[in-house]
Amino acid sequence: RHLRETFADKPANWKPLVYCWRGGLRSGSMVTWLRLVGWDAQQLAGGYKSFRGHVIEQLETLVPQLQMRVLCGATGSAKTRVLHALAESGEQVLDLEGFASHKGSLLGNLPGIEQPSQKRFETLIAEKLEQFDLSRPVYLEGESAKIGRVGLPLVLVSHLHKAPVIEVRATESARLSFLLRDYAYLGDEPDALADKLGWLKELHGNVVINRWQEWARTKELSPLFEELMLRHYDPHYERSQSNHFDQWPVRKVLETDDLSDAAIQQLAQQVVALES
Repeated sequence: RHLRETFADKPANWKPLVYCWRGGLRSGSMVTWLRLVGWDAQQLAGGYKSFRGHVIEQLETLVPQLQMRVLCGATGSAKTRVLHALAESGEQVLDLEGFASHKGSLLGNLPGIEQPSQKRFETLIAEKLEQFDLSRPVYLEGESAKIGRVGLPLVLVSHLHKAPVIEVRATESARLSFLLRDYAYLGDEPDALADKLGWLKELHGNVVINRWQEWARTKELSPLFEELMLRHYDPHYERSQSNHFDQWPVRKVLETDDLSDAAIQQLAQQVVALES
């Protein structure tokens, strides 16, 4: 049935990798059938259990060797975009939010994209670590312990908090302008946005949340994002960073009043220049 239905459209040069939990009889039998058809099928030695052990070992071994540079900044500082610019210029970047398919905030879900499982998230990180030159810096964002519903590996959290910090300090107007571009899609589902804002009632009270929800429903994102930035995110930013990052007091600061695409490229260049 599998040969007739699931694999019928596979080309002659298909090379499947087959595994089960421990790499036993089930996957071995499937490999035999696939090879009889003519495909170059292989069996994963030790099964998924062995592979999962390899992922955990790579995380525990490689993370402590990374020369991390942690990029921090208040909400709307375009940190992820700076990381992307760094990667485009050839720098080593660990894009945790990219692997998590989430922007790491209350409104961070990406439209139409599910987050990976915890194991898949860790596998993506481990695969990236294996590509790094450990003698060169690795840039990553100053994340909390969880990004959406996936958690950072504990070894990564520990070393992230000890690493040197670079802060992008952008003006409020520049941040608001960036947020309106970067989260414009939230206006496509105003009711869903209003529902999410309801989760903040205990922190901000009914009057404030009702105002925010009304702005969400009428797609008035500018006043909504400005108040979210100034009243919700910013008040906790400085305290959170100083509590979580050991080197926060001696951080290097890059100031900007512009977060346009060209300015983000310049910020990336300034980040690299800090190494010289």
